[in-house]
Amino acid sequence: MSAVREVAMTAEPIDWKLPPSQGWTYEQAMDFDLPFEWDLVDGVIVVRGQTNFWHDQVRSGLERALFAARVAPHAVLPERCVLLDESNTAKPDVVVFDKTGLDVFELDCLPVESLALAVEVVSHGTRVRDRFGKPGQYAEKGIPSYWRVERGLDDLPIVHEFHRDDEKGVYLPVAQHEGVLRTSVPYPVEIDLAAVVEL
Repeated sequence: MSAVREVAMTAEPIDWKLPPSQGWTYEQAMDFDLPFEWDLVDGVIVVRGQTNFWHDQVRSGLERALFAARVAPHAVLPERCVLLDESNTAKPDVVVFDKTGLDVFELDCLPVESLALAVEVVSHGTRVRDRFGKPGQYAEKGIPSYWRVERGLDDLPIVHEFHRDDEKGVYLPVAQHEGVLRTSVPYPVEIDLAAVVEL
C-alpha cells in the first residue's frame, strides 16, 4: 500500500465546526454536504434556526406581492443563497434581483451585484443579525435597498425601508410602513400588510 493511500485512509475526517485560521470558503463549505440550512459568516458555518408560523406567513406574503408587481428584468425568490464574498453567504427571506445575464437554472448562489432588494423578517433567533449584522454586510456589498420586517404589538408586520447612501456606503431609513406598504423601489408596489398574516 502506498504511503499516500495509507495517510488518506488514516486521516481524521474534517470537522465543519473547526474552521481553519482563515475560515472556510463557500466552496469548502459546500463540500461538507451538511444536513441543515446554513449561512457562512466570516468563514464560520452558522446553522440557520427554525422559523415560526408568523415569520413564514409574512415572508410568503411579501414574496407573493413582490412577485405579482415585478417589472422586467427583475425576479423574486424566497430564501435564495447570495454570495457576498468567498467567506460570506446569506439567505435573505426574500430577494429581488436583476436576472439579466444569469443562468438561474444553474446558479447555487446569486451574485450580490444582481440584487436590488433584500428582505429580512426578524425572528427570535435572528434579531441581532437582521437589525445590525446583515444590513451592514448588505450595504457594504452595494445592495441598493433593504427591508427589515418586525412584528408589531397587534401581530401585524411593520416594514422598515432603507435605501443605500452611495457616498457613505450605509443604509439610511426611508420609511416605516404600517397598514399599507407603498414604495417605488425597486419598482412600484403596494402591499396590504394585514393581508400577509392570518389573524
